[in-house]
Amino acid sequence: MIVGIGVDVVSIPRFVAALERSPGLRDRLFTADEQRGRDGRLRSDTSLAARFAAKEAVAKALGAPLGMEWHDCEIAVDDSGRPSVRAAGTVAEAARAQGVDRWHLSLSHDGDVATAYVVAESA
Repeated sequence: MIVGIGVDVVSIPRFVAALERSPGLRDRLFTADEQRGRDGRLRSDTSLAARFAAKEAVAKALGAPLGMEWHDCEIAVDDSGRPSVRAAGTVAEAARAQGVDRWHLSLSHDGDVATAYVVAESA
């Protein structure tokens, strides 16, 4: 059963400008694993913008409960390149309270826009 859906769109130029204005923002928003690809290299700002959109979409799928921490929602990628949501702490607690036990995530970016779509599901 679908518990919630969330979608978010990020302007990549605005996101990049925010990262440049606030040097600590990257570390506040993203875990070390999110900031680096499987090859160990830093992810592009475009890739991070899509991950930020995913975190926002997760929050929306959960009804945007107060107190959610950015690092408690990690956007991971498996060996085939498929993105997934790893919920911990405050995000896992909100998901558990709503019966969410499965996430579906799609990321996309084109031109100046990054988009994420999330479905929160209960078995």
